Amino acid sequence: MTPPVPILMYHSVASAPNAATRGLSVSPEAFAEQMALLGDLGLTPVTTARLAASWRTASFPPLPSRPVLITFDDGYEGVHRHALPVLAKHGFASTLFVSTGWLRGPHDTGGGLDTMLDWDQVRQLSAEQVEIGGHSHTHPQLDQIPDDALRSELRRCREIIADELGARPASFAYPYGYSSRQVRHAVREAGFTQSLAVGNALARRRQGPYALQRVTVRRSTGIEEFERLVEGRAIARTFAGERALTKGYALVRRARQVRRKAISSRV
Repeated sequence: MTPPVPILMYHSVASAPNAATRGLSVSPEAFAEQMALLGDLGLTPVTTARLAASWRTASFPPLPSRPVLITFDDGYEGVHRHALPVLAKHGFASTLFVSTGWLRGPHDTGGGLDTMLDWDQVRQLSAEQVEIGGHSHTHPQLDQIPDDALRSELRRCREIIADELGARPASFAYPYGYSSRQVRHAVREAGFTQSLAVGNALARRRQGPYALQRVTVRRSTGIEEFERLVEGRAIARTFAGERALTKGYALVRRARQVRRKAISSRV
């Protein structure tokens, strides 16, 4: 059997994050300590595209013996300022999922929650073993918006990244981790070949390329808890409270979605 792989989900790396991003941020010092631990444990970071390709076809070069994924969502400036020097020091690959309408520059919609990357910084990251993936254009809950808006979010995101970087992104991450069968189908139709959810569990081949799960790294994650996460120990217990809330909220979200579709069919 193919062994599971830890996919780490980061957001902001900042010394003084604002209130909106603080809970899902990590300090530069904590990030450096966590990356050093990955090296000490003998784990080898790979990109999302490489993991998915290796699991999709036997002809692709095999994964290292102990792979791990380092991923960042949204596109906060601290990924360039604080995370990149640490990743470069260790020679680690990673994946950055950007919400194109949040980045500073010509496509900025003003929705970014803190200081965001600009496109020159994204290009520098892309040149340093950082795979650039999509995270929608304006970061909505994709399973709660109309079909035409869903397709537009995905299309604009992919086209803007291609225009800015000269290559179409292959990987996607669902904003807030929310998806549905319809959303996953739309992501595939938009041209993305794999996508990440949250789930707070190890990624397994049987999850399929459009529902690979990640574990959340946040400001409260101490180094001992971080080691347990990457070793795949006690993950269910660590996130038990969050999973209960997520399941309850999922029922509410599905009810809202059914109600919205019913209303639309009557119009």
